[in-house]
Amino acid sequence: MSGRVLVVGESLIDVVDRDGVRTRHVGGSPLNVAFGLARLGIPTVFATEYGDDEDGVAIDLHLASAGVEIERVDAGDRPTSSAVAHIGPDGSASYDFDLEWDFARPPAAARAQVVHVGSIGALRRPGADRVLALVEALPEDVLVTFDPNIRPALMPPATASRALVERYATRAGVVKLSDEDAAWLFPDGGAVERLLACGARIVAVTRGAEGSVLHSAHSTVEVPARPTVVVDTIGAGDSYMSGLLAAIVNKLGVEALLGGEASPADLASIGRVAAVAAAITVGRAGALPPTAAELQRGLREAGEAVASA
Repeated sequence: MSGRVLVVGESLIDVVDRDGVRTRHVGGSPLNVAFGLARLGIPTVFATEYGDDEDGVAIDLHLASAGVEIERVDAGDRPTSSAVAHIGPDGSASYDFDLEWDFARPPAAARAQVVHVGSIGALRRPGADRVLALVEALPEDVLVTFDPNIRPALMPPATASRALVERYATRAGVVKLSDEDAAWLFPDGGAVERLLACGARIVAVTRGAEGSVLHSAHSTVEVPARPTVVVDTIGAGDSYMSGLLAAIVNKLGVEALLGGEASPADLASIGRVAAVAAAITVGRAGALPPTAAELQRGLREAGEAVASA
Protein backbone atom coordinates (compact mmCIF):
# COMPACT_ATOMS: atom_id res chain seq x y z
CA MET A 1 0.00 0.00 0.00
CA SER A 2 2.99 2.30 -0.51
CA GLY A 3 2.00 5.88 -1.29
CA ARG A 4 -1.54 5.47 0.01
CA VAL A 5 -3.32 6.76 3.08
CA LEU A 6 -4.75 4.27 5.57
CA VAL A 7 -7.65 5.64 7.64
CA VAL A 8 -8.77 3.69 10.71
CA GLY A 9 -11.99 4.25 12.65
CA GLU A 10 -15.75 4.00 12.97
CA SER A 11 -18.51 3.91 10.37
CA LEU A 12 -22.10 4.75 11.17
CA ILE A 13 -25.36 6.08 9.81
CA ASP A 14 -26.18 9.74 10.53
CA VAL A 15 -29.90 10.25 11.01
CA VAL A 16 -30.27 13.99 10.35
CA ASP A 17 -33.16 15.64 12.19
CA ARG A 18 -33.92 19.00 10.57
CA ASP A 19 -37.13 20.64 11.84
CA GLY A 20 -38.57 17.22 12.68
CA VAL A 21 -37.85 15.73 9.25
CA ARG A 22 -35.37 12.86 9.41
CA THR A 23 -33.07 11.67 6.62
CA ARG A 24 -30.36 8.99 6.72
CA HIS A 25 -26.78 9.47 5.54
CA VAL A 26 -23.55 7.50 5.80
CA GLY A 27 -21.21 9.07 8.36
CA GLY A 28 -18.58 8.73 11.07
CA SER A 29 -15.61 11.08 11.34
CA PRO A 30 -12.89 8.69 10.05
CA LEU A 31 -15.22 7.48 7.28
CA ASN A 32 -15.79 11.10 6.23
CA VAL A 33 -12.03 11.70 6.15
CA ALA A 34 -11.45 8.60 4.01
CA PHE A 35 -14.28 9.57 1.67
CA GLY A 36 -12.97 13.12 1.42
CA LEU A 37 -9.42 12.00 0.66
CA ALA A 38 -10.58 9.67 -2.11
CA ARG A 39 -12.70 12.43 -3.67
CA LEU A 40 -9.57 14.56 -3.73
CA GLY A 41 -7.74 11.88 -5.69
CA ILE A 42 -5.67 10.43 -2.83
CA PRO A 43 -5.52 6.58 -2.93
CA THR A 44 -7.21 5.64 0.34
CA VAL A 45 -7.81 2.45 2.32
CA PHE A 46 -10.35 2.53 5.15
CA ALA A 47 -10.16 -0.02 7.99
CA THR A 48 -13.46 -0.04 9.85
CA GLU A 49 -16.25 -2.08 11.42
CA TYR A 50 -19.96 -2.23 10.59
CA GLY A 51 -22.83 -4.66 10.40
CA ASP A 52 -23.98 -7.02 7.69
CA ASP A 53 -27.28 -5.21 7.22
CA GLU A 54 -29.00 -2.65 5.01
CA ASP A 55 -27.04 0.19 6.59
CA GLY A 56 -23.81 -1.73 5.97
CA VAL A 57 -24.72 -2.02 2.29
CA ALA A 58 -25.27 1.75 2.22
CA ILE A 59 -21.77 2.26 3.64
CA ASP A 60 -20.29 -0.08 1.01
CA LEU A 61 -21.95 1.82 -1.82
CA HIS A 62 -21.06 5.24 -0.42
CA LEU A 63 -17.37 4.45 -0.06
CA ALA A 64 -17.24 2.71 -3.43
CA SER A 65 -18.65 5.82 -5.09
CA ALA A 66 -15.45 7.68 -4.15
CA GLY A 67 -13.10 4.77 -4.85
CA VAL A 68 -12.22 4.01 -1.22
CA GLU A 69 -10.76 0.54 -0.67
CA ILE A 70 -12.42 -1.05 2.38
CA GLU A 71 -10.78 -3.30 4.98
CA ARG A 72 -13.88 -4.30 6.97
CA VAL A 73 -13.87 -5.94 10.38
CA ASP A 74 -17.10 -7.93 10.69
CA ALA A 75 -19.32 -6.66 13.53
CA GLY A 76 -20.94 -10.10 13.88
CA ASP A 77 -24.65 -10.01 14.67
CA ARG A 78 -24.59 -6.37 15.80
CA PRO A 79 -26.31 -3.82 13.55
CA THR A 80 -24.41 -0.93 12.02
CA SER A 81 -24.02 1.93 14.49
CA SER A 82 -26.02 5.14 14.16
CA ALA A 83 -26.10 8.74 15.33
CA VAL A 84 -29.00 11.20 15.34
CA ALA A 85 -27.77 14.67 14.31
CA HIS A 86 -30.10 17.46 15.47
CA ILE A 87 -29.64 20.55 13.27
CA GLY A 88 -30.07 23.89 15.02
CA PRO A 89 -31.29 27.18 13.49
CA ASP A 90 -27.69 28.27 12.84
CA GLY A 91 -26.83 25.00 11.06
CA SER A 92 -24.87 23.56 13.99
CA ALA A 93 -25.31 19.87 14.82
CA SER A 94 -25.68 18.06 18.15
CA TYR A 95 -25.61 14.25 18.33
CA ASP A 96 -27.18 11.26 20.07
CA PHE A 97 -25.30 7.99 19.45
CA ASP A 98 -26.12 4.28 19.39
CA LEU A 99 -22.66 2.85 18.86
CA GLU A 100 -20.38 -0.03 19.78
CA TRP A 101 -16.74 -0.24 18.75
CA ASP A 102 -14.93 -3.55 19.26
CA PHE A 103 -12.63 -3.69 16.21
CA ALA A 104 -11.86 -7.21 17.41
CA ARG A 105 -9.69 -8.35 14.49
CA PRO A 106 -8.10 -5.31 12.92
CA PRO A 107 -6.30 -5.95 9.65
CA ALA A 108 -2.54 -5.96 9.58
CA ALA A 109 -1.22 -2.44 9.01
CA ALA A 110 -0.25 -2.73 5.38
CA ARG A 111 2.49 -0.44 4.19
CA ALA A 112 1.18 3.13 3.94
CA GLN A 113 2.71 6.56 3.61
CA VAL A 114 0.18 8.09 6.01
CA VAL A 115 -2.06 6.54 8.69
CA HIS A 116 -4.93 8.65 10.01
CA VAL A 117 -6.87 7.74 13.17
CA GLY A 118 -9.36 9.60 15.26
CA SER A 119 -12.62 10.18 17.04
CA ILE A 120 -14.60 7.35 18.63
CA GLY A 121 -12.45 4.70 16.98
CA ALA A 122 -9.30 6.05 18.62
CA LEU A 123 -10.73 6.69 22.08
CA ARG A 124 -13.62 4.30 22.80
CA ARG A 125 -12.59 0.97 24.24
CA PRO A 126 -12.24 -1.88 23.60
CA GLY A 127 -11.60 -1.07 19.94
CA ALA A 128 -9.40 1.92 20.78
CA ASP A 129 -6.86 -0.36 22.47
CA ARG A 130 -6.37 -2.18 19.16
CA VAL A 131 -6.16 1.05 17.18
CA LEU A 132 -3.50 2.40 19.55
CA ALA A 133 -1.51 -0.84 19.29
CA LEU A 134 -1.67 -0.63 15.50
CA VAL A 135 -0.41 2.98 15.54
CA GLU A 136 2.42 2.33 17.97
CA ALA A 137 3.67 -0.59 15.87
CA LEU A 138 4.05 1.52 12.71
CA PRO A 139 7.53 2.25 11.29
CA GLU A 140 8.91 5.71 12.03
CA ASP A 141 8.82 6.71 8.36
CA VAL A 142 5.01 6.50 8.34
CA LEU A 143 3.29 9.81 9.06
CA VAL A 144 0.53 9.40 11.66
CA THR A 145 -2.24 12.00 11.80
CA PHE A 146 -4.82 12.25 14.56
CA ASP A 147 -8.10 14.07 15.22
CA PRO A 148 -9.68 13.36 18.65
CA ASN A 149 -13.05 14.81 17.49
CA ILE A 150 -14.35 14.61 21.06
CA ARG A 151 -17.78 13.10 21.76
CA PRO A 152 -17.92 13.16 25.60
CA ALA A 153 -20.85 10.74 25.92
CA LEU A 154 -18.97 8.04 24.02
CA MET A 155 -15.44 8.48 25.32
CA PRO A 156 -13.64 8.06 28.65
CA PRO A 157 -13.77 10.96 31.14
CA ALA A 158 -11.63 13.98 30.29
CA THR A 159 -8.63 12.89 32.37
CA ALA A 160 -8.46 9.43 30.79
CA SER A 161 -9.16 10.78 27.31
CA ARG A 162 -6.43 13.39 27.73
CA ALA A 163 -3.93 10.65 28.58
CA LEU A 164 -4.91 8.74 25.44
CA VAL A 165 -4.73 11.86 23.28
CA GLU A 166 -1.24 12.65 24.56
CA ARG A 167 -0.18 9.08 23.89
CA TYR A 168 -1.38 9.32 20.29
CA ALA A 169 0.35 12.69 19.98
CA THR A 170 3.71 11.14 20.88
CA ARG A 171 3.46 9.25 17.58
CA ALA A 172 1.39 11.64 15.48
CA GLY A 173 3.16 14.12 13.25
CA VAL A 174 -0.08 16.08 12.79
CA VAL A 175 -2.85 16.63 15.35
CA LYS A 176 -6.02 18.48 14.39
CA LEU A 177 -8.64 19.43 16.98
CA SER A 178 -11.38 21.99 17.42
CA ASP A 179 -11.28 24.75 20.01
CA GLU A 180 -14.10 22.88 21.80
CA ASP A 181 -12.03 19.67 21.82
CA ALA A 182 -9.07 21.60 23.24
CA ALA A 183 -11.18 23.18 26.00
CA TRP A 184 -12.67 19.83 27.04
CA LEU A 185 -9.37 17.97 27.03
CA PHE A 186 -7.25 20.77 28.54
CA PRO A 187 -9.59 22.94 30.65
CA ASP A 188 -6.62 24.78 32.14
CA GLY A 189 -5.35 25.73 28.69
CA GLY A 190 -2.06 24.93 27.00
CA ALA A 191 -3.44 22.29 24.61
CA VAL A 192 -1.17 23.27 21.73
CA GLU A 193 1.94 23.45 23.87
CA ARG A 194 1.20 20.06 25.44
CA LEU A 195 0.63 18.36 22.10
CA LEU A 196 3.75 19.88 20.53
CA ALA A 197 5.75 18.81 23.58
CA CYS A 198 4.48 15.25 23.09
CA GLY A 199 6.06 15.24 19.63
CA ALA A 200 3.50 16.54 17.11
CA ARG A 201 5.09 18.49 14.23
CA ILE A 202 1.89 20.39 13.42
CA VAL A 203 -1.12 21.14 15.63
CA ALA A 204 -4.11 22.64 13.81
CA VAL A 205 -6.93 24.14 15.88
CA THR A 206 -10.20 24.87 14.09
CA ARG A 207 -12.46 27.66 15.38
CA GLY A 208 -15.57 27.51 13.20
CA ALA A 209 -16.36 30.81 11.50
CA GLU A 210 -13.19 32.32 13.02
CA GLY A 211 -11.00 30.07 10.89
CA SER A 212 -8.10 27.98 12.15
CA VAL A 213 -4.66 28.37 13.67
CA LEU A 214 -1.77 26.10 12.66
CA HIS A 215 1.18 25.71 14.99
CA SER A 216 4.64 24.18 14.72
CA ALA A 217 7.39 24.32 17.31
CA HIS A 218 8.46 27.84 16.29
CA SER A 219 5.65 29.18 14.10
CA THR A 220 1.98 30.09 14.44
CA VAL A 221 -0.17 30.98 11.44
CA GLU A 222 -3.81 32.08 11.43
CA VAL A 223 -5.91 31.05 8.43
CA PRO A 224 -9.29 32.78 8.02
CA ALA A 225 -12.40 30.80 7.21
CA ARG A 226 -13.67 31.19 3.66
CA PRO A 227 -16.91 33.23 3.56
CA THR A 228 -19.86 31.01 2.75
CA VAL A 229 -23.57 30.59 3.46
CA VAL A 230 -23.76 27.77 6.01
CA VAL A 231 -26.32 25.06 5.27
CA ASP A 232 -25.09 22.80 8.09
CA THR A 233 -21.79 21.98 9.78
CA ILE A 234 -21.99 18.18 9.42
CA GLY A 235 -18.59 16.91 8.30
CA ALA A 236 -16.94 20.35 8.29
CA GLY A 237 -14.06 19.32 10.55
CA ASP A 238 -13.61 16.06 8.66
CA SER A 239 -13.46 17.91 5.35
CA TYR A 240 -10.88 20.26 6.87
CA MET A 241 -8.87 17.20 7.92
CA SER A 242 -9.02 15.53 4.50
CA GLY A 243 -8.08 18.82 2.82
CA LEU A 244 -5.18 19.28 5.22
CA LEU A 245 -3.95 15.72 4.59
CA ALA A 246 -4.26 16.05 0.83
CA ALA A 247 -2.27 19.28 0.96
CA ILE A 248 0.45 17.66 3.07
CA VAL A 249 0.74 14.76 0.62
CA ASN A 250 0.55 16.86 -2.57
CA LYS A 251 2.11 20.21 -1.60
CA LEU A 252 4.33 19.83 1.46
CA GLY A 253 5.42 16.21 1.13
CA VAL A 254 5.39 13.56 3.83
CA GLU A 255 9.16 13.11 3.81
CA ALA A 256 9.71 16.86 4.15
CA LEU A 257 7.36 17.04 7.12
CA LEU A 258 8.95 14.09 8.87
CA GLY A 259 12.41 15.45 8.12
CA GLY A 260 11.99 18.94 9.54
CA GLU A 261 9.72 21.68 10.84
CA ALA A 262 7.04 23.19 8.61
CA SER A 263 7.69 26.84 7.79
CA PRO A 264 5.08 29.60 8.22
CA ALA A 265 4.56 29.55 4.44
CA ASP A 266 4.00 25.78 4.56
CA LEU A 267 1.46 26.14 7.36
CA ALA A 268 -0.40 28.90 5.52
CA SER A 269 -0.45 26.90 2.29
CA ILE A 270 -1.87 23.68 3.71
CA GLY A 271 -4.23 25.57 6.01
CA ARG A 272 -5.69 27.47 3.06
CA VAL A 273 -6.47 24.20 1.26
CA ALA A 274 -8.16 22.81 4.38
CA ALA A 275 -10.20 26.00 4.88
CA VAL A 276 -11.51 25.96 1.32
CA ALA A 277 -12.43 22.26 1.60
CA ALA A 278 -14.38 22.93 4.80
CA ALA A 279 -16.15 25.96 3.32
CA ILE A 280 -17.39 23.94 0.34
CA THR A 281 -18.75 21.27 2.70
CA VAL A 282 -20.69 23.61 5.00
CA GLY A 283 -22.21 25.30 1.97
CA ARG A 284 -24.29 22.21 1.19
CA ALA A 285 -26.29 19.70 3.17
CA GLY A 286 -24.61 16.74 4.85
CA ALA A 287 -21.02 15.54 4.96
CA LEU A 288 -20.33 15.97 1.24
CA PRO A 289 -16.68 17.00 0.82
CA PRO A 290 -15.36 18.52 -2.41
CA THR A 291 -13.98 16.69 -5.39
CA ALA A 292 -10.50 17.60 -6.60
CA ALA A 293 -12.02 19.78 -9.32
CA GLU A 294 -14.29 21.60 -6.85
CA LEU A 295 -11.40 22.20 -4.48
CA GLN A 296 -9.19 23.59 -7.24
CA ARG A 297 -11.99 25.91 -8.36
CA GLY A 298 -12.45 27.06 -4.76
CA LEU A 299 -8.72 27.68 -4.38
CA ARG A 300 -8.64 29.72 -7.59
CA GLU A 301 -11.53 31.82 -6.30
CA ALA A 302 -9.78 32.26 -2.96
CA GLY A 303 -6.58 33.28 -4.74
CA GLU A 304 -8.45 35.89 -6.78
CA ALA A 305 -10.00 37.27 -3.59
CA VAL A 306 -6.59 37.53 -1.93
CA ALA A 307 -5.02 39.15 -5.01
CA SER A 308 -7.73 41.79 -5.21
CA ALA A 309 -7.67 42.59 -1.49
